[in-house]
Amino acid sequence: MRWLGKQEIEDIAVGAALLGTGGGGDPYIGKLMALQAIEEYGPIQLLSVDEIEDEAVVVPSGMMGAPTVMIEKVPNGEEAIAAFQTLEQYLGKKIFATMPIEAGGINSLLPLALAARLGLPVVDVDGMGRAFPELQMVTFYLDGISATPLVIADEKGNHSVLNTVNNMWAERIARAATIQMGGSVMMAIYPMVGKQLKESGIHHILKLEEDIGRIIREAKGTNAKPIAEVLSLVGGFELFKGKVVDINRKTESGFARGTAHIQGFDLYHDQTLEIKIQNEHLLAKTPDRLLCVTPDLIAILDSETGLPITTEGLKYGARCVVIGIPCHPKWRTAKGIETCGPAYFGYDVDYVPVEDLVKEGAQTK
Repeated sequence: MRWLGKQEIEDIAVGAALLGTGGGGDPYIGKLMALQAIEEYGPIQLLSVDEIEDEAVVVPSGMMGAPTVMIEKVPNGEEAIAAFQTLEQYLGKKIFATMPIEAGGINSLLPLALAARLGLPVVDVDGMGRAFPELQMVTFYLDGISATPLVIADEKGNHSVLNTVNNMWAERIARAATIQMGGSVMMAIYPMVGKQLKESGIHHILKLEEDIGRIIREAKGTNAKPIAEVLSLVGGFELFKGKVVDINRKTESGFARGTAHIQGFDLYHDQTLEIKIQNEHLLAKTPDRLLCVTPDLIAILDSETGLPITTEGLKYGARCVVIGIPCHPKWRTAKGIETCGPAYFGYDVDYVPVEDLVKEGAQTK
């Protein structure tokens, strides 16, 4: 057990944006909400999974919707409290702690703000090890844990309790309601007990986010190369380096969808990279070969500072480095690839681990 203060929040926000692979909502908004909550209610208790009793009820909290909506529709914090307390009343049980549903942008930070306001601990675990766009794309689903009952709530005071026949229906119905509620909602979802969380969750994710953010922050004062250090920490690979020359985004069916094109420089000066986006960066390829594809992580970093660039923050002219990171082993199982591999998103490519793609690329040079 330890306590999270303002510096830890600052570092987690940076790491969350990187592991969020462009999605999960604007980390800046979540950071401000968490910092304000700490200012008003004090530091946040962070527990490891091993410190949770097997029968203790833990409920992930976060945002559902298109990240681009967050630019104009900023949560006020009451939505998350309404969702959380409504679910607690429905369950008829005291919720012991909350946690992030994913490692991504605002969704790594909203549970921290909520925990500070409610006086609850946060568990250092999540259900993805990255960000994904749909509710069933969590390790809990892979292990047969139900997403429902779940509660979604908006800033106008609307909230709904959903019970569905399976997690795919939870995604479909909640997504439709989210669109009607303005494109983004706060949610309390996947209620579970400590024993399930220990077996199914991805452990120490907030610590990893904090370490990533600390490396990038400390590099500013030492002239170190933050991207190289981050790649060493996460076991990742540099895939491409260049300038954004085209970005096409639209909010459609409750998602931020789009394509970005990056013109290479330095070692990549005669190449162009295409990034496919659905809330997150899901596929990276040149005209000749695939570089990385979901469920492995694709992150875009500022080439000078190493700071991650989100899908809504990606702009023409940005000079960036694109990196690939191996996903958690659970996503490389048959069910994991079926749930969030390239075929699910309509990409006509087979899943190949990023380390194998990098090796193939080196052999063809």
